[in-house]
Amino acid sequence: MRFNTMFFLLILSCLGLALAQTTYEDCCFKYVKTMSRRTQRHAVEYRKQVVDGGCNIPAVIFTMKRGLELCADPKEKWVRALIKKIQHKKTKKH
Repeated sequence: MRFNTMFFLLILSCLGLALAQTTYEDCCFKYVKTMSRRTQRHAVEYRKQVVDGGCNIPAVIFTMKRGLELCADPKEKWVRALIKKIQHKKTKKH
Protein backbone atom coordinates (compact mmCIF):
# COMPACT_ATOMS: atom_id res chain seq x y z
CA MET A 1 0.00 0.00 0.00
CA ARG A 2 2.81 2.42 0.87
CA PHE A 3 4.59 1.70 -2.40
CA ASN A 4 1.46 2.47 -4.43
CA THR A 5 0.91 5.75 -2.60
CA MET A 6 4.55 6.80 -3.00
CA PHE A 7 4.53 5.85 -6.68
CA PHE A 8 1.32 7.80 -7.26
CA LEU A 9 2.74 10.90 -5.52
CA LEU A 10 5.95 10.66 -7.53
CA ILE A 11 4.05 10.44 -10.83
CA LEU A 12 1.77 13.31 -9.79
CA SER A 13 4.70 15.58 -8.87
CA CYS A 14 6.54 14.79 -12.14
CA LEU A 15 3.40 15.57 -14.11
CA GLY A 16 2.99 18.88 -12.27
CA LEU A 17 6.59 19.88 -13.02
CA ALA A 18 6.22 18.94 -16.68
CA LEU A 19 3.07 21.01 -17.06
CA ALA A 20 4.64 23.98 -15.29
CA GLN A 21 7.61 24.00 -17.65
CA THR A 22 5.58 23.86 -20.85
CA THR A 23 3.64 27.06 -20.30
CA TYR A 24 4.87 29.41 -22.99
CA GLU A 25 4.31 33.11 -23.12
CA ASP A 26 3.66 34.86 -26.40
CA CYS A 27 7.24 36.10 -26.75
CA CYS A 28 9.65 36.97 -29.52
CA PHE A 29 13.00 35.24 -29.39
CA LYS A 30 14.55 36.81 -32.50
CA TYR A 31 13.97 39.73 -34.86
CA VAL A 32 13.32 40.02 -38.56
CA LYS A 33 16.20 42.06 -39.97
CA THR A 34 14.24 43.92 -42.61
CA MET A 35 10.73 44.11 -43.98
CA SER A 36 10.03 45.12 -47.56
CA ARG A 37 7.77 48.10 -48.21
CA ARG A 38 5.24 45.75 -49.74
CA THR A 39 5.15 43.69 -46.54
CA GLN A 40 5.03 46.82 -44.38
CA ARG A 41 1.80 47.88 -46.10
CA HIS A 42 0.11 44.78 -44.63
CA ALA A 43 0.94 45.72 -41.02
CA VAL A 44 -2.31 46.72 -39.30
CA GLU A 45 -1.26 47.00 -35.67
CA TYR A 46 1.64 46.60 -33.32
CA ARG A 47 2.38 45.95 -29.67
CA LYS A 48 5.50 46.27 -27.61
CA GLN A 49 7.17 43.41 -25.78
CA VAL A 50 9.09 44.30 -22.64
CA VAL A 51 11.79 42.23 -20.98
CA ASP A 52 10.20 40.30 -18.09
CA GLY A 53 9.44 36.72 -17.18
CA GLY A 54 10.02 34.46 -20.18
CA CYS A 55 10.45 37.31 -22.67
CA ASN A 56 14.16 38.03 -22.78
CA ILE A 57 14.41 40.67 -25.54
CA PRO A 58 12.61 43.96 -26.11
CA ALA A 59 10.63 43.84 -29.34
CA VAL A 60 7.89 45.39 -31.41
CA ILE A 61 5.43 42.78 -32.65
CA PHE A 62 3.68 43.74 -35.87
CA THR A 63 0.41 42.02 -36.73
CA MET A 64 -0.32 41.65 -40.43
CA LYS A 65 -3.73 41.62 -42.15
CA ARG A 66 -3.98 37.83 -42.11
CA GLY A 67 -2.86 37.49 -38.49
CA LEU A 68 0.83 36.75 -39.04
CA GLU A 69 3.03 38.30 -36.36
CA LEU A 70 6.56 39.52 -37.03
CA CYS A 71 9.02 40.65 -34.37
CA ALA A 72 11.36 43.57 -34.91
CA ASP A 73 14.05 45.43 -32.99
CA PRO A 74 12.55 48.61 -31.50
CA LYS A 75 15.89 50.40 -31.96
CA GLU A 76 15.79 50.09 -35.76
CA LYS A 77 14.90 53.21 -37.73
CA TRP A 78 12.48 51.42 -40.08
CA VAL A 79 10.60 49.96 -37.09
CA ARG A 80 10.00 53.40 -35.58
CA ALA A 81 8.89 54.71 -38.99
CA LEU A 82 6.43 51.83 -39.42
CA ILE A 83 4.98 52.46 -35.95
CA LYS A 84 4.34 56.08 -36.94
CA LYS A 85 2.64 54.98 -40.18
CA ILE A 86 0.34 52.61 -38.31
CA GLN A 87 -0.52 55.29 -35.76
CA HIS A 88 -1.23 57.74 -38.57
CA LYS A 89 -3.55 55.25 -40.31
CA LYS A 90 -5.46 54.70 -37.07
CA THR A 91 -5.94 58.43 -36.45
CA LYS A 92 -7.18 58.92 -40.03
CA LYS A 93 -9.86 56.27 -39.54
CA HIS A 94 -11.18 57.91 -36.37
